[in-house]
Amino acid sequence: MGTPKTILYVEDNLDNRTLVRRLLQASGYNVLEAANATEALRILEAHRPDLILMDINMPDIDGYTLTRTIKSQEHLHGVPVVALTANVMRGDKERTLQAGCDGYIEKPIDVDRFLDQIAEFLLNGHRE
Repeated sequence: MGTPKTILYVEDNLDNRTLVRRLLQASGYNVLEAANATEALRILEAHRPDLILMDINMPDIDGYTLTRTIKSQEHLHGVPVVALTANVMRGDKERTLQAGCDGYIEKPIDVDRFLDQIAEFLLNGHRE
């Protein structure tokens, strides 16, 4: 098997980060974590993950703005950004895609489907 894929999870809620980290690590992924946009940008200066999971509602800079910033950085071109968010009202998915996210996973996550969703994003970069 090849080198494990690295996933950056940007999420201000520790319980959410812990659950997602445990699921991903149990499946062999390397997990980087950022509690806010400032930490995420610092991590992205030193690392190029294979996938970024993005919370939308964060205290310093929201996930829409952070996604636009990430997508504008040349060295991160081609890294899929997937919104992992509790924003599930009509239009929320469209807003995340308009901000540059390559996909959308609703919270609370479906633990039975989550790893398949991640594998699909890593394989294809996006999912309908």
